[in-house]
Amino acid sequence: MAKATSVEAYIENSNFPEALGLLREIITSTEVEESLKWNAPVYSIGGKNVIGLGAFKNHFGIWFFNGVFLKDEKRLLVNAQETTKALRQMRFESINDIDKNAVLSYVKEAIENQKLGKELKPERKGKTVEIPEELKSLLDNSSELDQHFNALTPGKQREYCEYIASAKREATKQTRLDKITPMILQGIGLNDKYKNC
Repeated sequence: MAKATSVEAYIENSNFPEALGLLREIITSTEVEESLKWNAPVYSIGGKNVIGLGAFKNHFGIWFFNGVFLKDEKRLLVNAQETTKALRQMRFESINDIDKNAVLSYVKEAIENQKLGKELKPERKGKTVEIPEELKSLLDNSSELDQHFNALTPGKQREYCEYIASAKREATKQTRLDKITPMILQGIGLNDKYKNC
């Protein structure tokens, strides 16, 4: 689907314009604020994402950002991916699948949950970084390198540690150490060049 410039464009360019229009009508009958995020309609309360609309090739649906807290008495929600902890989706294949009253009930419950502050906070990786022996030895032998490494963010430190630890052969570890040493001294992260794309 081409990049949408508005919610209307997103709906019109989908495979299910009539059905998405109906869902939008149900959702916007409440107090949510509508916007376009990640190239799709998103509905929020007080700046917090509550609901999203999504259209795919063979189905469309409503995303509940903290759907894990919905009672789901009608068993209409699916966990779209095993890795998602909070997100739940109500999936449809045609406009005939939409039960307006059920949708509105779930939307209102999601809004109420958001107002009550029910949200699953993402788990943060621990701040401690497990430094592989080869890198530790290099840092111990160069106070300048050690100082620059410690000045990096925990995320950048973790990238370097995982990069060295994931090498199977000693020769590969040494090649990687040679590669990252000047990068650490420059204060840049292993994957910085990809993050600025």
